[in-house]
Amino acid sequence: MRACVIGAGLSGLTTGKALTDRGVDYTCFESGDRIGGNWAFGNSNGHSSAYRSLHIDTSKYRLAFEDLPMPDHFPDFPHHSQVKEYLDLYAEKFGLLDRISFENPVKRAVRTPDGRWSVSTGDGETNEFDLLVVGNGHHWDPRFPEFPGEFTGELIHSHHYIDPFDPLDLRDKRILIVGIGNSAADIASELSQKSLKNQVTISTRSGAWIMPKYIFGMPVDRVHRTLPYVPVSVQRAILGAGFKLMFGTPERFGAPKPNHGFYTAHPTQSNDLLFRFSCGDLAAKPNIQRLDGDTVHFVDGTSGEFDTVIYATGYNISFPFFDEDFIAAPDNQLPLYKRIFKPGIDNLAFIGFAQGLPTLFPFIELQAKLLGAYAAGEYRLPSEAEMLRGIERDQRAHGSWKASARHTQQADYYLYRHDLRRELPAGRRRARKQPVGGKA
Repeated sequence: MRACVIGAGLSGLTTGKALTDRGVDYTCFESGDRIGGNWAFGNSNGHSSAYRSLHIDTSKYRLAFEDLPMPDHFPDFPHHSQVKEYLDLYAEKFGLLDRISFENPVKRAVRTPDGRWSVSTGDGETNEFDLLVVGNGHHWDPRFPEFPGEFTGELIHSHHYIDPFDPLDLRDKRILIVGIGNSAADIASELSQKSLKNQVTISTRSGAWIMPKYIFGMPVDRVHRTLPYVPVSVQRAILGAGFKLMFGTPERFGAPKPNHGFYTAHPTQSNDLLFRFSCGDLAAKPNIQRLDGDTVHFVDGTSGEFDTVIYATGYNISFPFFDEDFIAAPDNQLPLYKRIFKPGIDNLAFIGFAQGLPTLFPFIELQAKLLGAYAAGEYRLPSEAEMLRGIERDQRAHGSWKASARHTQQADYYLYRHDLRRELPAGRRRARKQPVGGKA
């Protein structure tokens, strides 16, 4: 078995460790000049969406891998530089760096007539592999909304935002931020500080439930976890009632009213955003109707003039190394068995294509460990028909989210962990009954 791993971010590193643990030969190809993916601030490949002030919204207690605790001296919510430091520690501790070919992107990956993978890379080489693991991430290809008309001022996506001075001078400006996710909340909170003399407005079509980072003196993700044997709808109803009682509703502070139930869309986590609304530093508008020069018209019939528009509107899932008619993710739909395996192609795996709540790091670590067992022959997939049925079951279990491209990969970490704790033994039983290449 020889595997190719695309990307040396979070997904590629955990996959590399899982393959190393089981003695599976692999090579990891990374387009940038360092490990870390989205957390490699200033990476040469331009794929990092980290901004200078970014702190992760998951506490270190839920962020840490099972195989490596976070350093005790890290704060509850580490800065992006500390997350990168942690990933460096991970790569060094488990001897992963020697298997990574840096600044050497995968240009094309195609299946050979015998079912292997022919992989062409930026150095001009082409090699064949038995297993292809896609871990190129889904926070690097900015998604831009389409509105009628044209805006003639400055326009960027939040992916390119660094700070109030880079890449644009965002001082004494009329700024419209489109979106109300975590990046929009951070950027709006930063740019609406009075010292910058900006007028900042957030436009959103759906609103958001804005959660604090602490409750009862602890990070909120240390207090709450989803229970696998209690209906999710019941848990959400209880949580929503408690949240409103303790913190009120977003519109109470001048923020947009959510058009969805509590925890049926990815919540926005911020200690600053509601304060900025409540003290008048931020204004709210509904969705954009059309653009007209420096004037933006909104669906409620109001309009405003702006110097800068920042789209904090998410990302596309894309695979530039595949032929589009082979595998694509239209509208960010990527149906996979256990969010890893493509039915009908048993030597292709995707790692990290999920929006895990409340944590992504151990979520991906779980995926990598299952993949490692699969690559070593310890775990066997069910039939293609059962995989398709399993995708539908999992979609029902995790799919009670507001319909949007943002939520196609949404998954609850605790439900997923519970599921894989049953799936791995089941796959091991299948492997014992019918080893790969053998007969039952």
